[in-house]
Amino acid sequence: MATFWTLGCDADNPQRIAAFWALALGYVKESGFDEPDNASIVDPDGRGPAIGFLKVPEGKSAKNRMHIDIRVAGPGPWDMAERARLIRQKVPELVAAGATVVREESYGDVLGHVIMHDPEGNEFCVA
Repeated sequence: MATFWTLGCDADNPQRIAAFWALALGYVKESGFDEPDNASIVDPDGRGPAIGFLKVPEGKSAKNRMHIDIRVAGPGPWDMAERARLIRQKVPELVAAGATVVREESYGDVLGHVIMHDPEGNEFCVA
């Protein structure tokens, strides 16, 4: 049996960044974590880990050593053309929610993933 775990994240504005990631991942706010200095989101189906956000005084200063990949096509194997379509559909939704596009990466002629920054500058990929 796997161990239950939570991804803990530093944040400048926990409520704002939790709202962004809830939208990006299809998560919902976890009740009891609605103070200005903390927020938590959970998978509404109870399968994925919780993600907690705590306010810290320092800003982000370097590239993430770990990041989230949003797998819009679900588990493989994939129809790569459909996967690319789903990636291109998700990116503008995330931009509208405050993310920025860094660059696209391709595997030959096929879109592999889009590297983005969340509203606080944390790197992630839409794949």
